[in-house]
Amino acid sequence: MTTPAPSTQAPSTMAPLREPVFRMLWLAWLAANVTMWMNDVASAWLMTTLTDSVVMVAMVQAASTLPVFVLGLPSGALADIVDRRRYFAVTQLWVAITALVLSALVFAGGLNAPLLLALTFANGIGMAMRWPVFAAIVPEVVRREHLSAALALNGIAMNMSRIVGPVVAGALLASVGSQYVFLLNALLSITAFGIILRWRSQPRVSALPGERFFGAMRVGLQHVLQSPRMRVVLLRIFGFFLQSSALLALLPLIARRLAGGATTFTALLAAMGAGAVVTALFLPRLRRGVSRDTFVAWGTGVHAVAALMAVLAPNIWLAMPACALAGMAWIATANSLTLAAQLALPNWVRARGMSIYQMALMGGSALGAALWGYVASVSSVTLSVAAAATLGPLLLALTRRLSVDGGLDVDHTPVPPMARAPEPVIDIGPDEGPVMVTVEYLIDPANAAAFNEVMQKTRRARLRQGALSWGLFRDTTLPGRYIEYFLDENWIEHQRRLERFSAADAGLRERRLAFHVGADEPRVQRYVGEPMGGQRTVSPGRT
Repeated sequence: MTTPAPSTQAPSTMAPLREPVFRMLWLAWLAANVTMWMNDVASAWLMTTLTDSVVMVAMVQAASTLPVFVLGLPSGALADIVDRRRYFAVTQLWVAITALVLSALVFAGGLNAPLLLALTFANGIGMAMRWPVFAAIVPEVVRREHLSAALALNGIAMNMSRIVGPVVAGALLASVGSQYVFLLNALLSITAFGIILRWRSQPRVSALPGERFFGAMRVGLQHVLQSPRMRVVLLRIFGFFLQSSALLALLPLIARRLAGGATTFTALLAAMGAGAVVTALFLPRLRRGVSRDTFVAWGTGVHAVAALMAVLAPNIWLAMPACALAGMAWIATANSLTLAAQLALPNWVRARGMSIYQMALMGGSALGAALWGYVASVSSVTLSVAAAATLGPLLLALTRRLSVDGGLDVDHTPVPPMARAPEPVIDIGPDEGPVMVTVEYLIDPANAAAFNEVMQKTRRARLRQGALSWGLFRDTTLPGRYIEYFLDENWIEHQRRLERFSAADAGLRERRLAFHVGADEPRVQRYVGEPMGGQRTVSPGRT
């Protein structure tokens, strides 16, 4: 089942800010991103004073983004199974503590290049923890029709911080030193911590106990792997950030080549952020009637051209417009892919799904920073950026048949899965398992091919809901008789899968039932794994 087509009248970009909860969280997100950019600018510039190694300079961005790749899924699992408000607040405390350590070391003169990389990695851990939880919170606090605008506002926050953060950091670097940049970071992080604590989130209601950490990670990864649209989105975001990371990672060296200092570097970053902010303000209108695939294709191509213009510019006055154009392409592409990911995920697994999305994004960024830094060290900065600008559009052309749209968006609204299943007549502990469910279908053999197609979609749906395995068998003595089976990890996971049943699943169930020609509905039976040496009975049920 799919949602109806959206209205042709796009909502205002500022509409979500009229909702007090989103406005409060957006301010916290803005503060969090300001601290991120201030830290990255100060660390990147500080590294150029600690070492002459091109690779070490480029590795600052890799160290900042690598934690997101390594810790993305665990942080997403935590965000789905613990209180999101408290978790979001703790991430800000982590960033504040890291900033205080950096400031103290610079004050004491005890910082060197490897230690700076290590602490940049630690700061990246804070970003790895906070991004999935905020991504999961946004669809909870804004209406569906405002989701695109809310994501655009998040992009504005990130890119306003790309302006404010570097400008403030550059001013402090030029006047009093990097230690004060890190000290201000700590203060802003503590402010964001206080804003988050003012939010009173709505608790998620369930009669079942919370998911276990490792089980939650397995289910989250499985859900994404069984979602065709999410797989395409992950490929697209990885490829785009592999391409776009070259310009950002090598921007300090481009600034130095223009005979500039920290001020030039700051100006180029600010231009990139300004381009993104201006574009984000008009994204809902620009998106009207234009597919996400088209946005991604144009964004990839325009960013490639802008990166080449920036690295070939003979002076800052030509480099700044090129960076602004790169920022415009960046926000258009990233927003389109983020929106596609958000709409492909149900709420119960959204933080895990967005953490995997973030892993692909930051994995591409970290790999790109290291790769293009190495290419620049053995050739030149210009050749490295040119290679990245060629690779991005080439990857897009090679995979042009893959779509992040894939038709109308799926309706993930929770609905009752079926008539109430019969109560078991045996004692079943919550951790007993695995639980095997069988469903018996009788169909017209002439419809076998169409039935098989629907059951392929059923397989992906069962696995997305957390089933361990799935299979379909046909009877050797009665043509048209099929048995579907799937396994849940234990009795609690079986009950939890029923809670995850959505309107889209209900639509798929109706398509399955349309093939059934039996007098009664398909017969359902549930079995629980029996330890060797015992024997138990089971009770049949019906959908």
